[in-house]
Amino acid sequence: MKQTATRRTALIAALSACAMPALVLAQLSSPIAGGVPAGTGAGVHSPNSPFAPLQERADVVPWSVLTDVKTKVEKNRMLPVFPAPVMALHQKSQRVQGFMMPLEPGEKQKHFLISSVPLTCSFCVPGGPESMVEVKTKTPVKYTLEPVVVEGQFAVLKDDPYGLYYRISDAIAVK
Repeated sequence: MKQTATRRTALIAALSACAMPALVLAQLSSPIAGGVPAGTGAGVHSPNSPFAPLQERADVVPWSVLTDVKTKVEKNRMLPVFPAPVMALHQKSQRVQGFMMPLEPGEKQKHFLISSVPLTCSFCVPGGPESMVEVKTKTPVKYTLEPVVVEGQFAVLKDDPYGLYYRISDAIAVK
């Protein structure tokens, strides 16, 4: 029970930066505000980053598909509106490539987030909920700073209590 509460607390802490309303995020990424056009921020490689960008792979879901999400306000809440290509992924086996964000200490992880860009610091979340996927694996995966590919049952989450948009269950690491 205590371990579940610890995991839940870690997940909430990791996702707390995602709680910023999408309207504010859209303003920050607006070309008028001098930012990057909305929908292009996730997966963009910074030239100052010590990490190599993700290599294009035909066997994984592209982040450009996952980040193409709009939001709507409903009863004082921001909810995602997923386009048809994203909804077509729901409840099917999918592969996602990205960088591990551990949710608990340890060399091996069974529950973590995978992100379109690497963490630049341990307290910074690299993007909003559209640029992360919660992963629950069958067997532990060794933590690495290098990109990983996981495959499992993909779920599109329309109203997750933690603010997540995507989850992969019964995942395995693939090369």
